Amino acid sequence: MRGSKNRRVVITGLGAVTPIGNNVAETWAAALEGKSGIATITKFDAQAFSTRFAGEVKGFNIEDYISAKEARHMDTFIHYGMAAGIQAVQDSGIEVTDANADRIGVIIGSGIGGLPMIEEQKEDYDKRGPRRISPFFVPASIINMISGNLSIKYGMRGPNLSIVTACTTGLHCIGAAARMIEYGDADVMIAGGAESTVSPLGLGGFASAKALSSRNDDPATASRPWDTDRDGFVLGEGAGVMVVEEYEHAKARGAKIYAELVGFGMSADAYHMTSPLEDGSGGSKSAQAALANAGLNPDQVQYVNAHGTSTPQGDVAEVQGIKRTFGDHAKKLVVNSTKSMTGHLLGGAGGLEAVFTVLAVHHQVSPPTINIFNQDPSCDLDFCANVARDMKIEYAVKNSFGFGGTNGSLVFGRI
Repeated sequence: MRGSKNRRVVITGLGAVTPIGNNVAETWAAALEGKSGIATITKFDAQAFSTRFAGEVKGFNIEDYISAKEARHMDTFIHYGMAAGIQAVQDSGIEVTDANADRIGVIIGSGIGGLPMIEEQKEDYDKRGPRRISPFFVPASIINMISGNLSIKYGMRGPNLSIVTACTTGLHCIGAAARMIEYGDADVMIAGGAESTVSPLGLGGFASAKALSSRNDDPATASRPWDTDRDGFVLGEGAGVMVVEEYEHAKARGAKIYAELVGFGMSADAYHMTSPLEDGSGGSKSAQAALANAGLNPDQVQYVNAHGTSTPQGDVAEVQGIKRTFGDHAKKLVVNSTKSMTGHLLGGAGGLEAVFTVLAVHHQVSPPTINIFNQDPSCDLDFCANVARDMKIEYAVKNSFGFGGTNGSLVFGRI
Protein backbone atom coordinates (compact mmCIF):
# COMPACT_ATOMS: atom_id res chain seq x y z
CA MET A 1 0.00 0.00 0.00
CA ARG A 2 1.66 3.17 -1.21
CA GLY A 3 0.63 6.46 0.37
CA SER A 4 2.22 9.79 1.05
CA LYS A 5 5.08 8.14 2.93
CA ASN A 6 5.55 5.35 0.35
CA ARG A 7 5.68 2.62 3.01
CA ARG A 8 4.66 -0.74 1.53
CA VAL A 9 2.53 -3.11 3.61
CA VAL A 10 2.84 -6.90 3.63
CA ILE A 11 1.30 -9.86 5.45
CA THR A 12 3.78 -11.92 7.48
CA GLY A 13 1.66 -14.04 9.82
CA LEU A 14 -1.77 -15.70 9.84
CA GLY A 15 -4.05 -17.16 12.50
CA ALA A 16 -7.51 -18.73 12.39
CA VAL A 17 -10.04 -20.50 14.58
CA THR A 18 -13.01 -21.61 12.49
CA PRO A 19 -15.85 -24.11 12.10
CA ILE A 20 -13.61 -26.11 9.74
CA GLY A 21 -10.35 -26.02 11.71
CA ASN A 22 -8.69 -24.68 14.84
CA ASN A 23 -5.65 -23.26 13.04
CA VAL A 24 -4.69 -22.02 9.59
CA ALA A 25 -3.36 -25.34 8.28
CA GLU A 26 -6.50 -27.28 9.25
CA THR A 27 -8.81 -24.55 8.00
CA TRP A 28 -7.08 -24.12 4.65
CA ALA A 29 -6.91 -27.87 3.97
CA ALA A 30 -10.61 -28.26 4.78
CA ALA A 31 -11.52 -25.29 2.59
CA LEU A 32 -9.66 -26.68 -0.41
CA GLU A 33 -11.45 -29.99 0.09
CA GLY A 34 -14.81 -28.22 0.21
CA LYS A 35 -15.71 -29.42 3.71
CA SER A 36 -18.69 -27.91 5.48
CA GLY A 37 -18.38 -26.93 9.13
CA ILE A 38 -22.11 -26.41 9.56
CA ALA A 39 -24.16 -28.80 11.72
CA THR A 40 -26.84 -28.98 14.40
CA ILE A 41 -26.12 -26.65 17.32
CA THR A 42 -24.51 -28.30 20.35
CA LYS A 43 -23.83 -25.26 22.58
CA PHE A 44 -27.43 -25.08 23.80
CA ASP A 45 -30.81 -26.66 23.14
CA ALA A 46 -32.05 -24.93 19.99
CA GLN A 47 -35.19 -27.02 19.44
CA ALA A 48 -37.50 -24.06 20.06
CA PHE A 49 -35.91 -21.99 17.29
CA SER A 50 -36.84 -21.92 13.61
CA THR A 51 -33.14 -22.44 12.80
CA ARG A 52 -31.34 -25.13 14.78
CA PHE A 53 -27.89 -25.26 13.17
CA ALA A 54 -24.77 -23.11 12.87
CA GLY A 55 -21.08 -23.16 12.05
CA GLU A 56 -19.67 -23.94 15.50
CA VAL A 57 -15.99 -24.14 16.43
CA LYS A 58 -15.26 -27.74 17.46
CA GLY A 59 -12.69 -29.30 19.78
CA PHE A 60 -11.11 -25.96 20.66
CA ASN A 61 -9.13 -25.65 23.91
CA ILE A 62 -8.22 -22.13 24.98
CA GLU A 63 -5.72 -23.57 27.48
CA ASP A 64 -3.49 -24.38 24.51
CA TYR A 65 -2.90 -20.60 24.40
CA ILE A 66 -3.49 -19.05 27.81
CA SER A 67 -4.00 -20.25 31.39
CA ALA A 68 -7.33 -21.47 32.70
CA LYS A 69 -7.35 -18.59 35.18
CA GLU A 70 -6.94 -16.01 32.42
CA ALA A 71 -9.56 -17.74 30.27
CA ARG A 72 -12.20 -17.56 33.02
CA HIS A 73 -12.08 -13.78 32.77
CA MET A 74 -12.87 -13.69 29.04
CA ASP A 75 -15.91 -14.36 26.89
CA THR A 76 -15.57 -16.95 24.12
CA PHE A 77 -15.10 -14.37 21.36
CA ILE A 78 -11.98 -13.18 23.19
CA HIS A 79 -10.76 -16.78 23.41
CA TYR A 80 -11.04 -17.14 19.64
CA GLY A 81 -9.44 -13.77 18.96
CA MET A 82 -6.58 -14.44 21.37
CA ALA A 83 -5.91 -17.87 19.88
CA ALA A 84 -5.90 -16.56 16.31
CA GLY A 85 -3.75 -13.60 17.34
CA ILE A 86 -1.21 -15.82 19.11
CA GLN A 87 -1.10 -18.12 16.08
CA ALA A 88 -0.45 -15.14 13.79
CA VAL A 89 2.31 -13.74 16.00
CA GLN A 90 4.00 -17.13 16.23
CA ASP A 91 3.66 -17.67 12.48
CA SER A 92 5.27 -14.30 11.77
CA GLY A 93 8.30 -14.95 13.97
CA ILE A 94 8.13 -11.39 15.29
CA GLU A 95 9.82 -10.89 18.67
CA VAL A 96 8.54 -8.06 20.83
CA THR A 97 11.35 -6.34 22.72
CA ASP A 98 11.64 -3.17 24.74
CA ALA A 99 13.32 -1.60 21.72
CA ASN A 100 10.47 -2.26 19.26
CA ALA A 101 7.37 -2.59 21.48
CA ASP A 102 6.24 1.00 20.86
CA ARG A 103 6.09 0.26 17.12
CA ILE A 104 3.92 -2.88 17.38
CA GLY A 105 0.16 -2.58 17.91
CA VAL A 106 -3.10 -4.50 17.86
CA ILE A 107 -6.44 -3.81 16.16
CA ILE A 108 -8.81 -6.76 16.45
CA GLY A 109 -12.55 -6.12 16.51
CA SER A 110 -15.87 -7.88 16.93
CA GLY A 111 -19.30 -7.05 15.60
CA ILE A 112 -21.25 -7.90 18.75
CA GLY A 113 -18.78 -8.89 21.47
CA GLY A 114 -19.57 -10.90 24.57
CA LEU A 115 -23.22 -11.73 24.02
CA PRO A 116 -23.02 -15.20 25.65
CA MET A 117 -21.40 -13.63 28.72
CA ILE A 118 -24.14 -11.00 28.87
CA GLU A 119 -26.80 -13.72 28.71
CA GLU A 120 -25.11 -15.74 31.46
CA GLN A 121 -24.70 -12.75 33.76
CA LYS A 122 -28.33 -11.69 33.26
CA GLU A 123 -29.43 -15.21 34.20
CA ASP A 124 -27.27 -15.09 37.35
CA TYR A 125 -28.72 -11.69 38.23
CA ASP A 126 -32.30 -12.89 37.77
CA LYS A 127 -31.74 -16.00 39.89
CA ARG A 128 -29.48 -14.68 42.65
CA GLY A 129 -29.47 -10.91 42.55
CA PRO A 130 -26.88 -8.19 41.85
CA ARG A 131 -24.27 -9.53 44.26
CA ARG A 132 -23.75 -12.49 41.90
CA ILE A 133 -22.64 -10.32 38.97
CA SER A 134 -18.99 -11.06 38.28
CA PRO A 135 -16.45 -8.27 38.83
CA PHE A 136 -14.93 -9.44 35.55
CA PHE A 137 -18.21 -9.13 33.63
CA VAL A 138 -17.41 -5.87 31.86
CA PRO A 139 -13.77 -6.55 30.85
CA ALA A 140 -14.78 -10.10 29.91
CA SER A 141 -17.36 -8.94 27.39
CA ILE A 142 -16.32 -5.61 25.84
CA ILE A 143 -15.00 -5.67 22.31
CA ASN A 144 -11.61 -4.00 22.70
CA MET A 145 -10.40 -6.64 25.15
CA ILE A 146 -9.03 -8.92 22.44
CA SER A 147 -6.65 -6.13 21.50
CA GLY A 148 -6.08 -5.26 25.14
CA ASN A 149 -5.33 -8.80 26.30
CA LEU A 150 -3.09 -9.59 23.33
CA SER A 151 -1.05 -6.43 23.88
CA ILE A 152 -0.70 -7.28 27.57
CA LYS A 153 0.44 -10.83 26.76
CA TYR A 154 3.23 -9.65 24.45
CA GLY A 155 3.95 -6.17 25.81
CA MET A 156 2.94 -4.47 22.56
CA ARG A 157 2.80 -0.73 23.27
CA GLY A 158 1.86 0.59 19.83
CA PRO A 159 -1.65 1.60 18.69
CA ASN A 160 -4.25 -0.48 20.51
CA LEU A 161 -7.89 -0.31 19.49
CA SER A 162 -10.88 -2.09 17.99
CA ILE A 163 -13.27 -1.20 15.20
CA VAL A 164 -16.94 -2.20 15.35
CA THR A 165 -18.71 -2.12 11.98
CA ALA A 166 -20.96 -5.18 12.04
CA CYS A 167 -19.92 -7.71 9.39
CA THR A 168 -17.24 -5.42 7.94
CA THR A 169 -15.38 -5.24 11.27
CA GLY A 170 -12.49 -7.62 10.56
CA LEU A 171 -11.79 -6.12 7.14
CA HIS A 172 -11.90 -2.56 8.45
CA CYS A 173 -9.45 -3.51 11.21
CA ILE A 174 -6.98 -4.88 8.65
CA GLY A 175 -7.38 -1.86 6.39
CA ALA A 176 -6.93 0.55 9.28
CA ALA A 177 -3.82 -1.35 10.40
CA ALA A 178 -2.36 -0.95 6.92
CA ARG A 179 -3.07 2.78 6.97
CA MET A 180 -1.32 3.14 10.33
CA ILE A 181 1.75 1.41 8.92
CA GLU A 182 1.61 3.30 5.66
CA TYR A 183 1.62 6.64 7.45
CA GLY A 184 4.25 5.72 10.02
CA ASP A 185 2.24 5.17 13.20
CA ALA A 186 3.53 1.59 13.56
CA ASP A 187 5.80 -0.93 11.87
CA VAL A 188 3.74 -4.00 12.78
CA MET A 189 0.03 -4.41 13.57
CA ILE A 190 -1.85 -7.53 14.60
CA ALA A 191 -5.24 -7.15 12.91
CA GLY A 192 -8.49 -8.99 12.29
CA GLY A 193 -11.82 -9.91 13.82
CA ALA A 194 -13.53 -12.46 16.07
CA GLU A 195 -17.07 -13.43 17.00
CA SER A 196 -18.98 -15.96 19.10
CA THR A 197 -22.72 -15.36 19.02
CA VAL A 198 -24.00 -18.92 18.66
CA SER A 199 -26.22 -18.33 21.68
CA PRO A 200 -29.97 -18.13 22.29
CA LEU A 201 -30.14 -14.36 21.81
CA GLY A 202 -27.72 -14.34 18.90
CA LEU A 203 -29.55 -17.09 17.03
CA GLY A 204 -32.96 -15.79 18.04
CA GLY A 205 -32.28 -12.23 16.94
CA PHE A 206 -31.19 -13.17 13.44
CA ALA A 207 -33.95 -15.79 13.15
CA SER A 208 -36.59 -13.23 14.11
CA ALA A 209 -35.25 -10.95 11.40
CA LYS A 210 -35.80 -13.80 8.89
CA ALA A 211 -32.13 -13.56 7.94
CA LEU A 212 -31.15 -17.19 8.57
CA SER A 213 -31.51 -20.32 6.51
CA SER A 214 -34.01 -22.76 8.01
CA ARG A 215 -32.74 -25.86 6.20
CA ASN A 216 -32.75 -27.91 9.42
CA ASP A 217 -32.97 -31.23 7.57
CA ASP A 218 -29.62 -30.69 5.81
CA PRO A 219 -27.43 -28.12 7.61
CA ALA A 220 -24.26 -28.93 5.64
CA THR A 221 -25.85 -27.63 2.44
CA ALA A 222 -27.71 -24.69 4.00
CA SER A 223 -25.11 -22.06 3.11
CA ARG A 224 -25.36 -22.00 -0.68
CA PRO A 225 -24.34 -18.61 -2.11
CA TRP A 226 -25.71 -17.88 -5.60
CA ASP A 227 -27.73 -21.09 -5.68
CA THR A 228 -31.35 -20.75 -6.81
CA ASP A 229 -32.63 -22.35 -3.59
CA ARG A 230 -30.64 -20.25 -1.08
CA ASP A 231 -32.82 -19.13 1.82
CA GLY A 232 -30.61 -17.09 4.16
CA PHE A 233 -27.22 -17.05 5.82
CA VAL A 234 -25.86 -19.48 8.40
CA LEU A 235 -24.54 -18.17 11.72
CA GLY A 236 -20.86 -18.99 12.27
CA GLU A 237 -18.21 -18.26 14.88
CA GLY A 238 -14.44 -18.01 15.16
CA ALA A 239 -11.66 -15.59 14.29
CA GLY A 240 -9.22 -14.59 11.58
CA VAL A 241 -6.13 -12.51 12.36
CA MET A 242 -3.03 -11.49 10.43
CA VAL A 243 0.27 -9.74 11.06
CA VAL A 244 0.39 -6.62 8.92
CA GLU A 245 3.93 -5.28 8.57
CA GLU A 246 5.95 -2.62 6.80
CA TYR A 247 7.81 -4.25 3.91
CA GLU A 248 11.36 -3.06 4.67
CA HIS A 249 10.90 -3.99 8.33
CA ALA A 250 9.77 -7.49 7.34
CA LYS A 251 12.58 -7.89 4.83
CA ALA A 252 15.21 -6.75 7.33
CA ARG A 253 14.26 -9.45 9.82
CA GLY A 254 14.01 -12.14 7.13
CA ALA A 255 10.28 -12.65 7.56
CA LYS A 256 8.18 -14.96 5.44
CA ILE A 257 5.91 -12.78 3.30
CA TYR A 258 2.56 -14.19 2.17
CA ALA A 259 1.32 -11.27 0.08
CA GLU A 260 1.31 -7.50 -0.21
CA LEU A 261 -1.68 -5.43 0.89
CA VAL A 262 -1.84 -2.89 -1.92
CA GLY A 263 -5.25 -1.25 -1.54
CA PHE A 264 -8.02 -0.40 0.93
CA GLY A 265 -11.34 1.28 0.25
CA MET A 266 -14.54 2.09 2.14
CA SER A 267 -18.02 3.38 1.37
CA ALA A 268 -21.58 3.58 2.71
CA ASP A 269 -24.89 2.62 1.12
CA ALA A 270 -26.78 5.35 3.05
CA TYR A 271 -29.90 3.35 2.27
CA HIS A 272 -31.24 0.84 4.84
CA MET A 273 -30.39 -0.68 8.23
CA THR A 274 -30.00 -4.24 6.94
CA SER A 275 -30.62 -4.40 3.17
CA PRO A 276 -28.02 -3.50 0.53
CA LEU A 277 -28.67 -1.25 -2.42
CA GLU A 278 -30.21 -3.50 -5.06
CA ASP A 279 -27.84 -2.28 -7.76
CA GLY A 280 -24.77 -3.06 -5.64
CA SER A 281 -23.44 0.46 -6.07
CA GLY A 282 -22.44 0.88 -2.42
CA GLY A 283 -20.18 -2.15 -2.33
CA SER A 284 -18.89 -1.32 -5.78
CA LYS A 285 -17.72 2.09 -4.58
CA SER A 286 -15.60 0.54 -1.82
CA ALA A 287 -14.00 -1.87 -4.32
CA GLN A 288 -13.36 0.96 -6.77
CA ALA A 289 -11.77 3.00 -3.98
CA ALA A 290 -9.52 0.07 -3.04
CA LEU A 291 -8.41 -0.42 -6.65
CA ALA A 292 -7.73 3.31 -6.98
CA ASN A 293 -5.71 3.21 -3.75
CA ALA A 294 -3.72 0.31 -5.21
CA GLY A 295 -3.21 2.10 -8.52
CA LEU A 296 -4.73 -0.83 -10.42
CA ASN A 297 -7.12 -1.18 -13.31
CA PRO A 298 -10.02 -3.61 -12.78
CA ASP A 299 -8.69 -5.97 -15.46
CA GLN A 300 -5.54 -6.59 -13.42
CA VAL A 301 -7.54 -8.58 -10.82
CA GLN A 302 -8.11 -12.33 -11.18
CA TYR A 303 -9.84 -13.39 -7.94
CA VAL A 304 -12.54 -11.97 -5.66
CA ASN A 305 -13.32 -13.38 -2.22
CA ALA A 306 -16.89 -12.16 -2.00
CA HIS A 307 -19.09 -11.33 0.97
CA GLY A 308 -21.36 -14.08 -0.41
CA THR A 309 -23.76 -14.65 2.47
CA SER A 310 -26.35 -16.88 0.74
CA THR A 311 -29.21 -14.41 1.16
CA PRO A 312 -31.69 -14.01 -1.70
CA GLN A 313 -31.26 -10.24 -1.98
CA GLY A 314 -27.64 -9.81 -0.93
CA ASP A 315 -26.16 -12.29 -3.39
CA VAL A 316 -27.81 -10.61 -6.38
CA ALA A 317 -26.78 -7.14 -5.20
CA GLU A 318 -23.18 -8.26 -4.80
CA VAL A 319 -23.09 -9.66 -8.33
CA GLN A 320 -24.43 -6.36 -9.63
CA GLY A 321 -21.74 -4.56 -7.65
CA ILE A 322 -18.98 -6.75 -9.07
CA LYS A 323 -20.23 -6.02 -12.58
CA ARG A 324 -20.24 -2.29 -11.81
CA THR A 325 -16.67 -2.48 -10.55
CA PHE A 326 -15.15 -4.72 -13.19
CA GLY A 327 -17.32 -4.18 -16.26
CA ASP A 328 -16.79 -6.79 -18.98
CA HIS A 329 -13.83 -8.19 -17.00
CA ALA A 330 -16.28 -9.50 -14.35
CA LYS A 331 -16.95 -12.54 -16.53
CA LYS A 332 -13.25 -13.44 -16.44
CA LEU A 333 -12.97 -13.32 -12.64
CA VAL A 334 -13.11 -16.25 -10.28
CA VAL A 335 -15.48 -15.20 -7.48
CA ASN A 336 -15.62 -17.32 -4.34
CA SER A 337 -17.58 -17.43 -1.08
CA THR A 338 -15.89 -19.33 1.72
CA LYS A 339 -19.01 -18.70 3.84
CA SER A 340 -20.46 -21.70 2.02
CA MET A 341 -18.22 -23.79 4.30
CA THR A 342 -17.82 -21.72 7.47
CA GLY A 343 -21.08 -19.86 7.73
CA HIS A 344 -21.06 -16.15 8.51
CA LEU A 345 -18.64 -15.15 11.29
CA LEU A 346 -20.18 -11.64 11.46
CA GLY A 347 -17.46 -9.38 12.88
CA GLY A 348 -14.93 -12.16 12.38
CA ALA A 349 -15.88 -12.76 8.74
CA GLY A 350 -13.68 -10.11 7.13
CA GLY A 351 -10.68 -11.22 9.17
CA LEU A 352 -11.05 -14.89 8.30
CA GLU A 353 -11.89 -14.24 4.66
CA ALA A 354 -8.91 -11.92 4.31
CA VAL A 355 -6.80 -14.84 5.56
CA PHE A 356 -8.40 -17.03 2.87
CA THR A 357 -7.67 -14.35 0.25
CA VAL A 358 -4.02 -14.06 1.27
CA LEU A 359 -3.66 -17.84 1.11
CA ALA A 360 -5.32 -17.91 -2.31
CA VAL A 361 -2.77 -15.39 -3.60
CA HIS A 362 0.14 -17.13 -1.88
CA HIS A 363 -0.74 -20.64 -3.08
CA GLN A 364 -2.28 -19.61 -6.43
CA VAL A 365 -5.54 -21.46 -5.89
CA SER A 366 -9.19 -20.57 -5.32
CA PRO A 367 -11.15 -22.50 -2.71
CA PRO A 368 -14.53 -23.70 -3.95
CA THR A 369 -17.94 -22.23 -3.32
CA ILE A 370 -19.71 -25.38 -2.21
CA ASN A 371 -23.42 -26.17 -2.42
CA ILE A 372 -24.03 -24.60 -5.82
CA PHE A 373 -26.47 -27.17 -7.18
CA ASN A 374 -28.54 -24.92 -9.44
CA GLN A 375 -26.81 -21.60 -10.07
CA ASP A 376 -29.16 -18.62 -10.04
CA PRO A 377 -29.37 -17.34 -13.65
CA SER A 378 -29.32 -13.77 -12.34
CA CYS A 379 -25.95 -14.52 -10.70
CA ASP A 380 -24.02 -15.32 -13.86
CA LEU A 381 -20.36 -15.17 -12.81
CA ASP A 382 -17.76 -17.90 -12.29
CA PHE A 383 -18.12 -18.86 -8.62
CA CYS A 384 -15.62 -21.75 -8.62
CA ALA A 385 -18.52 -24.09 -7.95
CA ASN A 386 -17.88 -27.05 -5.66
CA VAL A 387 -14.24 -27.80 -6.60
CA ALA A 388 -11.06 -25.82 -5.80
CA ARG A 389 -9.14 -24.48 -8.79
CA ASP A 390 -5.46 -23.84 -9.38
CA MET A 391 -5.12 -20.48 -11.11
CA LYS A 392 -2.85 -17.50 -11.62
CA ILE A 393 -3.60 -14.74 -9.11
CA GLU A 394 -1.56 -11.56 -9.34
CA TYR A 395 -4.17 -9.45 -7.54
CA ALA A 396 -7.20 -10.38 -5.44
CA VAL A 397 -10.03 -8.31 -3.99
CA LYS A 398 -11.78 -9.06 -0.68
CA ASN A 399 -15.17 -7.43 -0.07
CA SER A 400 -17.12 -7.20 3.20
CA PHE A 401 -20.47 -5.51 3.80
CA GLY A 402 -22.33 -4.91 7.06
CA PHE A 403 -25.60 -3.80 8.63
CA GLY A 404 -25.91 -0.04 8.50
CA GLY A 405 -24.66 -0.06 4.91
CA THR A 406 -20.97 -0.15 5.83
CA ASN A 407 -18.72 -1.49 3.06
CA GLY A 408 -15.01 -2.29 2.86
CA SER A 409 -12.61 -3.75 0.31
CA LEU A 410 -8.99 -4.88 0.38
CA VAL A 411 -6.66 -5.63 -2.52
CA PHE A 412 -3.85 -8.15 -2.05
CA GLY A 413 -1.02 -8.71 -4.51
CA ARG A 414 1.41 -11.53 -5.16
CA ILE A 415 4.95 -10.87 -3.96
